[in-house]
Amino acid sequence: MSLVTKIYKLFVFVGFTALTVLLLNHWLATKQYVFTEEDVAKIAKQYAGQDHEQAFSKIVLELRKRYPGHILPDEDLQWVFVNAGGWMGSMCLLHASISEYVLLFGTALDTGGHSGRYWAKISDTIISGTFRQWKEGSTKSQLYYPGDTLVHGAGEAAAVQWSSGTWMVEYGRGFIPSTLGFALADTLFSTMDFVTLLHTARFYCKALLLETCTSLQHYGLL
Repeated sequence: MSLVTKIYKLFVFVGFTALTVLLLNHWLATKQYVFTEEDVAKIAKQYAGQDHEQAFSKIVLELRKRYPGHILPDEDLQWVFVNAGGWMGSMCLLHASISEYVLLFGTALDTGGHSGRYWAKISDTIISGTFRQWKEGSTKSQLYYPGDTLVHGAGEAAAVQWSSGTWMVEYGRGFIPSTLGFALADTLFSTMDFVTLLHTARFYCKALLLETCTSLQHYGLL
């Protein structure tokens, strides 16, 4: 293969990638979303400071009333370990699509590490415990308490730390597949816990299927 051909293919690849990114950015900026960051935080804040298990039960019920057809049924709500960026926690997925997710997250042990850098904006509302965030470019960290909502902007990175018994409600908006590499890397290459990997994939696929069926029903196609 000649040098000219290699350069041409490189330009084609770069051009195609740039066009794809621009189209995805336009789609994310103009599409209609199911949830809003403010609404999810408002629902969660009502139960901040309560026992997290009781609070989560109430939050799930309220989300189902507010967003019928968009929250997984009880039989598909399961706590699954998450290992990423050096920290370990547990999540319970409530909703997921290509552009949004809602989940319950927390840890029973002190843990911390790297936040990850995503093509998505993520907000967390704390129900119990404390969460510390040290943002890139800063020399000081910030501590968050029950009732607080913290935001991790798209493209940002931070050091993060949870105290034992910290539980929160998380909402993400953006190109959600971009978060999966970080979320699953430690599971694939460190813990090699493929059972957890399969559980994560199964519930994400179920959430995508639920959202597809709800959308088809909305447009009268199902």
